[in-house]
Amino acid sequence: MTEFGKAPTGFLSAASLFGLFNRLFLNAALFTRFHFSAIKHCLIPECAQWVCTMNKRPLYFDYAATTPVDDRVIQVMVECLGFEGNFGNPASGSHAFGQSARQTVELAREQVAQLVNAKPEHIIWTSGATESNNLALKGVAQASRESRGHIITSQIEHKAVLDTAHFLEASGFDVTYLAPDSDGLVSAEKVRAALRSDTLLVSLMLVNNELGTVNDIPAIGRLVREHGALFHVDAAQGAGKVAIDLQEWVVDLMSFSGHKLYGPKGIGALYVGPRAQDRLQAQIHGGGHESGLRSGTLATHQIAGMGAAFAIARESFTQELSHIQGLRERLLEQLADVPGVLCNGCPIQRIPHTLSLTFGEGHFNSSALSAVLAYSATSACNSASKAPSHVLLAVGHDADKAARTIRLSLGRFTREQDIDVAVNAIKAAIAAPAPFWAVAQS
Repeated sequence: MTEFGKAPTGFLSAASLFGLFNRLFLNAALFTRFHFSAIKHCLIPECAQWVCTMNKRPLYFDYAATTPVDDRVIQVMVECLGFEGNFGNPASGSHAFGQSARQTVELAREQVAQLVNAKPEHIIWTSGATESNNLALKGVAQASRESRGHIITSQIEHKAVLDTAHFLEASGFDVTYLAPDSDGLVSAEKVRAALRSDTLLVSLMLVNNELGTVNDIPAIGRLVREHGALFHVDAAQGAGKVAIDLQEWVVDLMSFSGHKLYGPKGIGALYVGPRAQDRLQAQIHGGGHESGLRSGTLATHQIAGMGAAFAIARESFTQELSHIQGLRERLLEQLADVPGVLCNGCPIQRIPHTLSLTFGEGHFNSSALSAVLAYSATSACNSASKAPSHVLLAVGHDADKAARTIRLSLGRFTREQDIDVAVNAIKAAIAAPAPFWAVAQS
């Protein structure tokens, strides 16, 4: 072993020097942004090919995590920026700048409402679906006339609902977490059985963010209404993918997100129906904006962007749904000859955009696949923890099976050739040898 500060004995072989030379250039390629095209010519072919792969973005198959902002939405947002733009404070009603900004905000409110067939005055702006979910759950719980009460949700909700429910549980509220069936659905019958005389709120998602399954919200809503409790629905994954009709559906509160529908991040909305308006306590104070439910200066450019995104989704709903359905069928047809592959969730009661695929026992080289595809092993909110998906565990997977599961989500800019590349990459990942660290751990 060579000590620091002392010259090594002997000499490096020519092969070792050549390998060291290539490693030095490879490190330069990885840790600097200086001309990949020039560096690759100094490398042996295998390293050069790897550097070229590093310089190319993988195909995007993670639309359930976030969507790129549509170019048409970007244009609308840019018009709200800069001195020549519509930059005024929407609350400044005493001059033309504020009045113009207010008109833009109200147009966007109407655009969001139109997609879900709601009245514009029932749409409250928030910073995203996470804040909307917090406002719905905490707002109802804290506004309850009873000191404490009962809340119903499910085991497969987004962490924005589950973590808020845990917070309320720690604050003294009684929370029931309903188990889904093996298809990833929460039935109206399970909700009926869980309702109690002190139940004040039921909170369930419209579309599951990992499985793509769709709960029967209209049927559940009728049960909850008959009981007298409020009904909140997290529709972050459902807006623009499911035909939502809040004039017909018996829903009191519904959460929306901008960035799940080709709008900007940092903006969302909460539908607050007539029954919920006097039973919801604000969580952010300081000015009484948004009918006193959400204080803070309105971000005109983000609101305009979300409104434009929802308007585009409304106009292209049928065409886009057909496009995504065709892509899903193309993907599953080409994977039909892969032994042991399982598509999780109900095959009928679902959106076509999101696929949860579990592969059979044996090796699956996720590293090889991630070099070609940008995909998720679980929802974005779970990725940092590295823990098995709580959704997959709830529908009966064990940790090993959950580890062999990937989520592919399709979107507006997914092409047929992208599906073909994805299928080939998945088949190659199944056939590829395990990386050395996986072998070392086994």
